[in-house]
Amino acid sequence: MSSPTTTIDRRYSAAAAEPTSWAATQRQLETAEIFWLVTVRADGRPHMTPLVAAWSNDALHFTTGSDEQKSLNLRTNPHVILSTGCNDWQDGVDIVVEGDARQDQDQALLDDVALAFQSKWDGDSWAFTTHDRQFFHPQGFQVEIFSVRPTKVLAFAKGTFGHTVHRFSD
Repeated sequence: MSSPTTTIDRRYSAAAAEPTSWAATQRQLETAEIFWLVTVRADGRPHMTPLVAAWSNDALHFTTGSDEQKSLNLRTNPHVILSTGCNDWQDGVDIVVEGDARQDQDQALLDDVALAFQSKWDGDSWAFTTHDRQFFHPQGFQVEIFSVRPTKVLAFAKGTFGHTVHRFSD
């Protein structure tokens, strides 16, 4: 992934605000424990759910069961938003990631993503395994793995109130 073009949107930022760097934004994507995923149902209605995700190979990765609503939605529309941050008005940075959720069966990528989940949480809850180009829950059942390479990432700095836009070219 190339570095994004980073700008600050002065319309929604304090006069003294500086852009949130891509490095700082990426660190938050790497360390955030909870994300909110927005998908679109086949009839056009939005669907939102909390989930865990791991940053690896320049993308956010999350899992789902094949019969879960998010999986059903992604079969007809890959466009998603993932969001993370905190509910504090004066502190922190809220992040919004836009992109398309794709399934990849490259064994090396799956191994990297499994390692990213294991390293992030250092425990059995997210100790996914892979084999035969498939992803498995720690309890042994297969799960779907989706990857979202950002096309645009918004970083909303609080306290300093800066609205940063990171855009990635294809």
